[in-house]
Amino acid sequence: MSKGNTFENDLLALIFNATAIADLAENDTTSPATTLTVALHTADPSEAGSQLTSETAYTGYARQTVARTSGGWTVTGNSISPAANIDFPECTAAPGAAITYFSVGTGVANKLLYSGTVTPNITMATGVIPRL
Repeated sequence: MSKGNTFENDLLALIFNATAIADLAENDTTSPATTLTVALHTADPSEAGSQLTSETAYTGYARQTVARTSGGWTVTGNSISPAANIDFPECTAAPGAAITYFSVGTGVANKLLYSGTVTPNITMATGVIPRL
């Protein structure tokens, strides 16, 4: 069974922009998440993983949050992208392996919602500021 194109876009807008799906779903009205958490990975976290799976650990690294709004994410053509660059902290030492994947999660219990490849991969070195 597959989803209709309009519903695919609606579902992405619900998750990334907190936009209700008429007659079907609303954003949580009690304590909705206002941001999503973006993490960087040195290998595929996989569908069975979490945001901790293969997460980079370069010196200075920290996950970044992006607002669950149209100002944070662009939803169009059944696709999602950040509305602006997502810059991570500069690597100050111990760069570790290349960044090959990213993930988007809720920031609660390291729940992984989506993941994808970073193309081209980000070769880490002291002074590098990873950007998606």
